[in-house]
Amino acid sequence: MAPVREWMLTELAPRAGDTVLELAAGAGDTGFEAAAILGERGRLISTDFAPAMVDVARRRGLELGLGNVDFRVLDAERIELEAGSVDGVLCRFGYMLMADPAAALAETRRVLHPGGRLALAVWGPPERNPWMAILARVLVEQGHAPPSQPGAPSPFSMGSEERVRALLEDAGFASVRTAEVPVRFAFGGVEDYLSFASGTAGPAALMLRGLSGAEVAALRARLGETFDAFASDAGFELPGQALTGVAC
Repeated sequence: MAPVREWMLTELAPRAGDTVLELAAGAGDTGFEAAAILGERGRLISTDFAPAMVDVARRRGLELGLGNVDFRVLDAERIELEAGSVDGVLCRFGYMLMADPAAALAETRRVLHPGGRLALAVWGPPERNPWMAILARVLVEQGHAPPSQPGAPSPFSMGSEERVRALLEDAGFASVRTAEVPVRFAFGGVEDYLSFASGTAGPAALMLRGLSGAEVAALRARLGETFDAFASDAGFELPGQALTGVAC
């Protein structure tokens, strides 16, 4: 994820003394890099809708010795902050999974002061993200997951530049710029991939952790067949593409 994180932080361009809000922060790594720039006079507000994720981020922040971070459970569609109270907002792979991304983006615009920036990332279309799309397709094929519904929250629900731009402009952002950032995921084998996938957050990980031994074996075999196209000397490499945006 390093190329995505670097793009977002470069475009947000936080300064010492700024207040930056991170939405759907998860374990907090993107915001923590911003916190190092903000310095003692600045503040990072690291938030997530899931209390368990906020706890994880808080523990990591303590381990890193970060004293300028405020950890909060927060609903991005109803941000409990005053209007114009932050200088920048970060949201990496969060808006696409929200029930009402339009409301979340409108709230984001409200809490930004005039001229404040939002830097975001979502996943591009499925065909550009086989690292995730193949697993999702096989889970549906084998009856472990229902087919995705148009318009429902999903990793690919904001997978076009037109969709991202329209949501940002409708939320009141006057200046919008987007980019495509390629990423690659290297794995030693299918078992390595499944360990990675089941250890992440999200519905696919929950499904994987609930499969029986026989179901996992069938899934492993099908993935092995599909991943042959991405074979490398060390196992296989799966490409991906993030859509990133900066708006103010």
